[in-house]
Amino acid sequence: MEELVTQIIGYLRGMWRFRWWGLALAWVAGIAGSLAIYFMPDHYESSARIHVDTQSVLRPLMSGLAVQPNISQQIDLLSRTLISRPNVEKLITMADLDLTVQNAQQREALITSVTSRLRIQSGRGDNLFTLSYEDVEPHRAQRVVQSLLSLFVESGLGGKRQDTDAARRFIEDQIRSYEQKLTDAENRLKDFRLRNMALLGTGARDYVTQIAETNEQLREARLELREAENSRDALRQQLSAAPSDAGVAPPPMVATPEIDARIDLLKRNLDEMLQRYTEMHPDVVGARRVIEDLEKQKKAQLAELSASMAGSTFGAPGAMSAGVEQTRLAVAQAEARVASLRARVAEFESRLASLSEDAKRIPELETEMAQLNRDYSVHKSNYDQLVSRRESANIAAEMSTQSGIADFRIIDPPTLPTKPSAPNRLLLLPLAALVGLGAGFALTFLISQLRPAFSDARQLREITGLPVLGTVSMLTTSERRRRRRNGLFAFGSGLVAYAGVFAAVTVAIVFLQS
Repeated sequence: MEELVTQIIGYLRGMWRFRWWGLALAWVAGIAGSLAIYFMPDHYESSARIHVDTQSVLRPLMSGLAVQPNISQQIDLLSRTLISRPNVEKLITMADLDLTVQNAQQREALITSVTSRLRIQSGRGDNLFTLSYEDVEPHRAQRVVQSLLSLFVESGLGGKRQDTDAARRFIEDQIRSYEQKLTDAENRLKDFRLRNMALLGTGARDYVTQIAETNEQLREARLELREAENSRDALRQQLSAAPSDAGVAPPPMVATPEIDARIDLLKRNLDEMLQRYTEMHPDVVGARRVIEDLEKQKKAQLAELSASMAGSTFGAPGAMSAGVEQTRLAVAQAEARVASLRARVAEFESRLASLSEDAKRIPELETEMAQLNRDYSVHKSNYDQLVSRRESANIAAEMSTQSGIADFRIIDPPTLPTKPSAPNRLLLLPLAALVGLGAGFALTFLISQLRPAFSDARQLREITGLPVLGTVSMLTTSERRRRRRNGLFAFGSGLVAYAGVFAAVTVAIVFLQS
């Protein structure tokens, strides 16, 4: 610590030897700085305050019906991005700042200068913005702020309208696209149902129930067939055991094949209709009535054939007895019934096979139909949501147009500055004085380092590394003391005068500005 203090004292003693050089440079630098500050052009700042009210009465009333964007966030983003090159170019044209521009270089310099002097300051959470601009001409500064204020309001309103229009156009395009997709899905679903109407049916009964009913009908038909075959065989045995006259040919079997075939066909058609319709359906009732008529016609024909056979030569003496004739007639009827039941069994077997094959296809059809329904449901849901959003966007646009979601209120209009805002000479003059003193101090230190001197024997011994045998002191006389006092007085007077001059100039500036 002692060595550091000794070193500092050595530096100060060396600088004291060249104090007049430092004082002279301080006066020169201070005067030059003061003149530069005095001749600096005055700058005037015009400002305006605007408040953006985003708390509309309609917002809580229209909650859930209209799209309500974050207006505060949009306004804050607008304030941050307003000072852009396109906006500055528009501002220069609005404020007539480009009247003296001759070439592209001057225009670029003007854009850079205007951009650097424009400022937009916003409060914290109160939507209060301050627009300001600084220029050497007060009227021009006021024009620029007025133009910036108009640009701020127009950008806010125009931006909202552009966003709303863009959103509505996008939604309209999506609605048209999904409308076409929805139409295609409906057509695919319709074609699928038309192609597979017989398999899908009305949904009243599934294929498991139909197969079970067909199996039951097939069992009943087979049981009836066995009963008819047994009855026919019994009649045949009875007929073979009955006595017959030799040389007499047996009578032909009595049957009505045409009527039996029609009856079988109608019964098959009736079974098919019963799978789709009820007992009271007109087609079912008509089919039953036709079958009953054919049965009556069959009985009538059989009766006629029996009567004719009874009156023929077979009824003469030597012919077969009446019992044999009746047995043969019963055998013929049994044969016809067996043939009819066989056809019915074959029809039920074919129907059961067809139902089994269709039942295997049902899962594939149901999967395909579920996929078609899912696609249709997705497109329908998206379409309904887009239509709802379109109506919400329309309501939001009307609400913004009618009442205004954000209201721009000018608190303080652009002012015409009467006093310069810069340069701040009250601050710059003391700084110039300090800078002059600093320059003088630096000069004395630099000269003391270029022309060093030893102030004591210890310093000389440490630097040279040689032993110091002794020192010679200067005798102090009255003349030397007087000259030293005069020198200190002159140097002090120079410093006091330096400070006094800058203080007087500062006071004069304060008086002139007030």
